[in-house]
Amino acid sequence: MKLENKNIAIIGAGPGGLTLARLLQLQGRNVKVYERDAGPQARVQGSPLDLHDDSGLAALRKAGLIEAFRLNFMPGADKKQIMNEKAEALFSDHEFKLEENFGDEHFRPEIDRGVLRKILLDSLEPETICWNKKFVSMEPRLDGWQLTFDDGGKETADLVIAADGANSRIRPYLTDIKPFYSGVMMLEGNIRDAAHRAPAIHALLKGGKIMAFGKEENLLLGQKANDEIGFYASFKADENWLDQINLDWSDRNKLLTWFTEKYSTWAPVWKQLFESSELPLIPRPIGCMPPEQSWESKNNLTMLGDAAHVMPPFAGEGVNMAMRDALELSEALASENFSTVGEAIKAYENEMRTRAAAAAKESLINGEMMHSKDALEVMLDFFSGHIH
Repeated sequence: MKLENKNIAIIGAGPGGLTLARLLQLQGRNVKVYERDAGPQARVQGSPLDLHDDSGLAALRKAGLIEAFRLNFMPGADKKQIMNEKAEALFSDHEFKLEENFGDEHFRPEIDRGVLRKILLDSLEPETICWNKKFVSMEPRLDGWQLTFDDGGKETADLVIAADGANSRIRPYLTDIKPFYSGVMMLEGNIRDAAHRAPAIHALLKGGKIMAFGKEENLLLGQKANDEIGFYASFKADENWLDQINLDWSDRNKLLTWFTEKYSTWAPVWKQLFESSELPLIPRPIGCMPPEQSWESKNNLTMLGDAAHVMPPFAGEGVNMAMRDALELSEALASENFSTVGEAIKAYENEMRTRAAAAAKESLINGEMMHSKDALEVMLDFFSGHIH
């Protein structure tokens, strides 16, 4: 047994890290997850996630959590509308999209990030998660690693897995390759009590999602749990835009001025997003790891999810890739086909890089389409031919 009596440290309690912890515990492994957040409610957990049958949902099936998912997903939240700047719906699948269609490869049920995190957390053995543990550094110790955290605490592990996201502090121990800027900037916002605070937007959304396209700038909206709406203003910008714009992301008046200038041809109803959002808005320069990236594998360290292959969010593959990474890594580590942990890691990483490269290329192509001058026509053609 390759991992018998070995201590495994997963850095990061996102969907990928938690899925891996669950799958390894089902194999009887000793797992600890170290997370920088103070607790499970520390942050708004981003926009809803649509899980795909061959990745996110496949991992949940293997983890024995598909029934918990069925009880907690958001029926209808995957229904979409394509709109123009005037908030006119030019495509909608609300009339013909089934609310539940598990088993269909095209079904992409949505779940709130916080709800998925809770399902995964509740599935783990007590004391698995070590909260408020911000990774600082690690150094080789015997055949494994000694990890140091910002509270001064030190832990040892035979195998370390980086699941700490796009700005991973573990990744540099494997490779110096960094993500490149994709040319797209996104401003992330969140509206609580949306029915009252943003009634016009709430009515437009109909509990699903909206993709509204202009000329190189978009608005992307999605229903979240607890009557919240998440949204992104997404547009092309050069790499130095954040420095040049010098905006205070907590100043509502300045943000409204910026929005009405940047989205000058858009209908007034969209202003409600910026009038009612929680502050500050979060600017997110969208990066992508080079699809052709490679590194020399180690026998006591690997990575998954955004730490391994951050990519633009324009194919819905990010969380699905992370959860599939967790599934494939857990299977490789348990496989009789590999006599050592190092062999299992190398096979997993080769497969993961190939898979992630294809998804990254798709995401980059979609990002270009969605931010082109004729994005509305292109996306209408695309979805009219993909009515699943």
